[in-house]
Amino acid sequence: MDVQLPSLKLSAADAAIFETFVVPRYLSLFGELALGMLLLGDESRVLNVGCRTGYPDRKIYERTSMGLVVGVDASLPALELARNKAAVLGEVNVHYHALEQLPGEIDAEAFSNVLCLHPTLTDAERPNLFKELHSYLYGGGQVVLALPLKGSFLEIVDLFREYALKFDDGEFAEKIEEAMMSRPTIETLQEELEGAGLDDIDVEIRHTEIPFDSGRAFMEDPVTRLLIIPELASWLPTADLSKPLEYVREAIDKYWSEGKLDLTLNVGCASARRPE
Repeated sequence: MDVQLPSLKLSAADAAIFETFVVPRYLSLFGELALGMLLLGDESRVLNVGCRTGYPDRKIYERTSMGLVVGVDASLPALELARNKAAVLGEVNVHYHALEQLPGEIDAEAFSNVLCLHPTLTDAERPNLFKELHSYLYGGGQVVLALPLKGSFLEIVDLFREYALKFDDGEFAEKIEEAMMSRPTIETLQEELEGAGLDDIDVEIRHTEIPFDSGRAFMEDPVTRLLIIPELASWLPTADLSKPLEYVREAIDKYWSEGKLDLTLNVGCASARRPE
């Protein structure tokens, strides 16, 4: 089954903003945990699925002496930025390819490690992604993926609930509760990875918060626009979020007009192996 590449297409302007603001402030929370679980050797062959602007490929490459790093993404401007970053390093074995969906023109069973950070997918798409990640590993290879787990962004979810109650939108309220029940946990993530044919599974979770100076700062932050709102939209794929998000925009500006907003985030990271 074809799976859309699990990251959003970025324009040239958004790719630059993503690299400058989103990676250090938000995506690095997932990348640092993933790097800690990534098992690398001198000749590791690493595939970064949904690599965007190429984070954390330089850190991966620096941990190998004769290795290979391949990044795939659907965004040409993001890949161009990633290639420029790699070119600064000189003659290194780091390569990037445009890919709209999986499977693509990437060799199966050719990698020792597959990395996927913050995939933007629906609940139905996630198990299919895991099966595709499995297919790129040779025997004994490792998948490492990091994503928001259940309990993340509760402040925004509560405002969605408030909107549904205020406007008597029972259908939207029901979709919210269904989405929250289906958010991945440590246990369900293990089950989905096992269902994809992976074993030796280890899942870590890091409870943290993302600070915003105010509600307005949250709505204007590139992190919100480029990753958090798309993530929330993936939880509710059949819902029209235009009016709920407009309500959130107004409510969050009122409730946190003078105080900081600390947005709840549960960073989950899983390591799993393809059986020998």
